[in-house]
Amino acid sequence: MLMYLYYFLAAVASYFGVQSLRSGFRYVAYVRRETSKPLPDFHPFVSVIAPSRGLESGLTDNLRTLLSQDYPAYEVLFVFDRADDPAADVLNQLERGNVSARTIISGPAVDSGQKVHNLRVAVDKLNPHSEVVVFVDTDARPGHLWLRQLVAPLIDEKLGASSGYRWFVPLHGGFASRLRSVWNASIASALGEDRQKNFCWGGSTAIRRTVFERLNIRERWRGSVSDDFTVTTVLKEAKLPIHFTPNCLVASVGDCDLSELFEFTTRQIKITRVYAPQLWKPLLLGSSLFTIVFFGGILLLMVRIAAGIPSLTLFLVLCFVFALGAAKGLIRWRVVCIPLQSYQSEMRRDLLAHMVLWPVASVLYLYNAIVAGFSRRINWRGITYELKSPNEAVIISRDVSDIL
Repeated sequence: MLMYLYYFLAAVASYFGVQSLRSGFRYVAYVRRETSKPLPDFHPFVSVIAPSRGLESGLTDNLRTLLSQDYPAYEVLFVFDRADDPAADVLNQLERGNVSARTIISGPAVDSGQKVHNLRVAVDKLNPHSEVVVFVDTDARPGHLWLRQLVAPLIDEKLGASSGYRWFVPLHGGFASRLRSVWNASIASALGEDRQKNFCWGGSTAIRRTVFERLNIRERWRGSVSDDFTVTTVLKEAKLPIHFTPNCLVASVGDCDLSELFEFTTRQIKITRVYAPQLWKPLLLGSSLFTIVFFGGILLLMVRIAAGIPSLTLFLVLCFVFALGAAKGLIRWRVVCIPLQSYQSEMRRDLLAHMVLWPVASVLYLYNAIVAGFSRRINWRGITYELKSPNEAVIISRDVSDIL
């Protein structure tokens, strides 16, 4: 009876695995098509807003790329909550060239997340000539054409926004860093041609200023800790599509340890639990299913072999389930190498991880989802929040030493 139940669950998991693989092929086709398109002649004045707090790996190189974009006319607004933030010192040491770069001190947040508070302050200080507002994270390292590529789709005035996403590129490697990249990769490949299902990522999103102001996004941010989930919700309410721009898959270069891995991944899923519970529930069920089928199957296989019971069918089922995930990881990795071609050597080092670590990533997702079901407390850049609702984030504590 147990084996019949297991094979039933394995059949369900295999079905979803096949569907996931098919979506992977669609993702490949979309990325190749979009990255081969010529860019339209659309270069409005752009305001890039980069909220920041504290030092992080590669910050100097990350900030430098924002100041050296191949774009005719733009400004960058760097926003800090404190004037003595060490990241501001890093910024002041960089050559700004002909780019208009301003530093804004927002002060501490009171009724929202600090990042959201920084953004709300910054949008009140945009250049009067700005037609497009771009949001970027300072842990991202965009290419020199990033701004052109991100803004270009907005030539279509029916679009709500244009967005990229992150791809973690481990610097020195290590299990935790590579697992973080594999964990994140499955979210990156959820974007694609279906603009109604796409979402905005706050680390690389462009929106027309007229749309931003007409939808009153600044006010909708009040009380929120998630800028991108809020923007996504507002655009979907207005039935405005979101274009995924594969060329704006942005490298986030750096490493992490196991503690940072668990903190980052669990924080993301806790935020998802609060702002998009319709995504959290399938994640909980799906990760449970794959974990039971794969690791439960391995346990069953070991028990049956020890008992001398023939287990060829079970072994083949496990191989098939693993092969589906490995194939998805391979094709996703290969196509992402197109927009991230300047990181070819680093990407090659991570190929094996993307093919073999997906079962571990599934277990991590399950852990994240379970913890998110019992806790809404997160820590971001030294600030601890309690996420009461999508419109209410309470600041529990603020550790200034974390940014120094």
